Amino acid sequence: MDEMTVGIDIGTTSVKAVAADAGGTVLARARIPHRVVSTDPGQFEHDPQAAWIDGVLSAWEQVEAGIAGRPVAAVTVSAMVPSMCGVDSAGTPVTVGLLYGDARGRGVGSKAEATGGEADGFARWLAGCDGVEALWPAQAAANRALCGVAAIDSSTAMAMTPISDGQGWAPELLDEIGMTSEQFPAISPGAAAIGERDGALVSAGTIDVLGEQLVAPCGDVGDVLVMCGTTLLPWVMTDEWIEVQGLWTFPSARAGIMAVGGASNAGGLFVDRVRALVGDPASEDLLALGGDDLPVWLPYPRGERTPLHDPDRRAELLDVHVGHTSAHVLMAAYEAAGFVVRHHIELSGLDASRIVAVGGGTQSPAWMQALADTTGLAVDVSAEPYSAALGAAYHSRVTAGLEADTSQARRWGRVSHRVEPRAGHTAGAEGRYRRFREGTDR
Repeated sequence: MDEMTVGIDIGTTSVKAVAADAGGTVLARARIPHRVVSTDPGQFEHDPQAAWIDGVLSAWEQVEAGIAGRPVAAVTVSAMVPSMCGVDSAGTPVTVGLLYGDARGRGVGSKAEATGGEADGFARWLAGCDGVEALWPAQAAANRALCGVAAIDSSTAMAMTPISDGQGWAPELLDEIGMTSEQFPAISPGAAAIGERDGALVSAGTIDVLGEQLVAPCGDVGDVLVMCGTTLLPWVMTDEWIEVQGLWTFPSARAGIMAVGGASNAGGLFVDRVRALVGDPASEDLLALGGDDLPVWLPYPRGERTPLHDPDRRAELLDVHVGHTSAHVLMAAYEAAGFVVRHHIELSGLDASRIVAVGGGTQSPAWMQALADTTGLAVDVSAEPYSAALGAAYHSRVTAGLEADTSQARRWGRVSHRVEPRAGHTAGAEGRYRRFREGTDR
């Protein structure tokens, strides 16, 4: 019988989990929704008990039940970065859980300005809260709940620069904050196990983006990997290291291939807000709209990350007329996400041959079609919407000794179907893209 492994992903709006066999076939799934507190554009937070602990345990229990008692070799938790909460001496959260993009990551509201990096700002703000004995990111809180050990992996620690270099904690910065390294999680290298849960090894975890990359059905030069989650992450693949102002470059999951791109607030964070305001027209109604008459969104409800790096930017809706309906406004939101992807591709200066879309947004036919129409590229849609959890499940195979490393993870990546650009809609989107750029560049 194949060894089963489990991946659990703490996302911005839900915890998702999958149990997969050796071939990457998903035999059980779970999704536990949770709330994001964002009443102020500068705030972006979780209830860490609900999202990082209770949600993880519920997801674990559901996938365990879904595989009818088959043994699980290992489990890995992935999560967005950075995140951080304060806990008491018993490991119980006593503060909110701060998330990427929260203004407190810039030192806003703390006793001292952050010296660089959101994790530094989070730590400075949280350290002054009542009852705080330690500071944990989401992975540490989840791991403590699963196996009793508050640890993180080296990639998660690296994302907490400058208070960590991925190997340990920076004592001088922690001294400024008024904390010690003992008040932060242990850092475990690679996919090493840190404990057990119901007979399954528990790894120290990973980052959601790394998990998605591992099992994405792409990785060749010219591929554009678009992660359609709460955050929109477009990455153009190349075999050379290039640096582009406003974008990020780092080694991809495939040896010798670099990813150039970034992270935008124009994903589910924006689309869900538009849907909440105008309703949720059926996909067939959105796809039936003509390609020459849509308004144009500047999709920045709480600032923008790459390429603008402007936390104060706000969303605007342009060119609305009396004939536009809620369907027009929502389809324009999907187009705006596509415009952001196109902008990243153009800024990279790299040739793009196709888009591979992964993440929860792939379940929206209208979003996938808009992505093709706005970029003029075919979109290959991943077969597994819980891709970060699936990547974490492959990571678990390394923890269990079932794989030597993650180099073969791509074999789990599968394409469900291809979405081609519609000629008439692509022509109409061209003018709207110019309008989008005028508004973005001003």
